[in-house]
Amino acid sequence: MYAKKFNIRVYGLLINEKHELLLSNEQKGDFNFTKFPGGGLQWGEGTLDCLNREFKEELGIEIEVVRHFYTTDFFQLSAFTAADQLMSIYYLVSSKNLNNIQNGTQGIDEENHTFHWESIELLSADQLTFPIDQRVFSLLQKSTDQISFD
Repeated sequence: MYAKKFNIRVYGLLINEKHELLLSNEQKGDFNFTKFPGGGLQWGEGTLDCLNREFKEELGIEIEVVRHFYTTDFFQLSAFTAADQLMSIYYLVSSKNLNNIQNGTQGIDEENHTFHWESIELLSADQLTFPIDQRVFSLLQKSTDQISFD
């Protein structure tokens, strides 16, 4: 029997001037998935430290946190570890390095990791792999008129 534990994840919602959202395409074994940039909180780290570290590790860019957007409010098991309950925290972020990120940009952290921009208006929640990301995207679509894209 596995010990049950929490797995805390931190993600950034990065939106460019064309109202496009940055997405991450990754592969673990035979499993391909699309999600928001970010990852796991490490011991001794705050959530903002984690998010900054993840963007530096994955894309080599600096970000600024604009504001908290969402924290998981329902039970979700990890897709990778059946004994882990996920708790995901999402922030709206900005960066002065948006021009460094093109469709197909290779992540600097892993071989099977790329990034691409998707139009918020044309993207659908089911294009994201994980249920929490799908919920966040639905909330984001409803609030885009309240978000500055500069």
